Amino acid sequence: MKDEKLQKALARMGVGSRRQMEEVIKAGRVSVNNGPATIGDRVSQGDEIRVDGRQIKYTAENEKRRRVLAYYKPEGEICSANDPEGRPTVFERLPKLTHDRWVMVGRLDINSSGLLLFTNDGEMAHRLMHPSSEVTREYAVRVLGEVTPEIARAMTTGVMLDDGMAKFDDIKEGGGEGVNKWYHVKLNEGRNREVRRLFESQGLKVSRLLRTSYGSIALPKELRTGRFLELDRKDINTLTDLVSLRPRYGTGLHGAAKDKQERIKNKPLKARRSENTRSTTSTAKPKSSASPASRGSRNTRDRNSKR
Repeated sequence: MKDEKLQKALARMGVGSRRQMEEVIKAGRVSVNNGPATIGDRVSQGDEIRVDGRQIKYTAENEKRRRVLAYYKPEGEICSANDPEGRPTVFERLPKLTHDRWVMVGRLDINSSGLLLFTNDGEMAHRLMHPSSEVTREYAVRVLGEVTPEIARAMTTGVMLDDGMAKFDDIKEGGGEGVNKWYHVKLNEGRNREVRRLFESQGLKVSRLLRTSYGSIALPKELRTGRFLELDRKDINTLTDLVSLRPRYGTGLHGAAKDKQERIKNKPLKARRSENTRSTTSTAKPKSSASPASRGSRNTRDRNSKR
């Protein structure tokens, strides 16, 4: 009995989404054991799978170790594997994988910073991003102007944007000085620049935006800009529980890798900022008096800033 459907296996291994893989198979770009593949074909360990002639190393779902990274994206980096303009990308600082690849969970625009998750499990990434999963994202936002009760009500009730209705699940004041005020917002989808566009729809300008949590994972307090930490089994399994995925044998940190993470937590590595960062003032941590983003709820238990 073959283990799983071909399109699901390709998506799980990070080649693309399941829908994309179905289209690639229909286009005749996939072969299994030197024969053309069709939708619904099933594959198992030992099968030779190729996409556009490139061999994809198949590993059964229950054998592949599920891994997740938490990365603190700085301003100036592009959420893409490659950039035609030669700008730095978020993938450049990640550890290299053999016969595997990192799949990004969600995106942040070039002028935003904060938590990005990466996993080697394509199916997990797909579920965490899919609107039907309703995984909560939380942001600390510095706004030029005041969010009045009427504006807050509008943004939590619903605002019609170019791509449909959008709203925050929650918005709370975070303090601040002068005309710059901080707010903590939550929403459970990840449309392009949605946080910024919601504020802009009310005539307000976002000057800084930082993602402070994604699902059950908060931006670790010991994580510095431009650095990553690998999540251990407990945090990974909490994430997979959110999207109804079974735990996988071997998940988490072991041996030297676990010891290394403990050392980093006890003595955090220095921040590494992008060369494209606009200025030292735009990436420096705001002072505590001006940045209650660092004193938010438990899920926003650190960091201060933008997206």
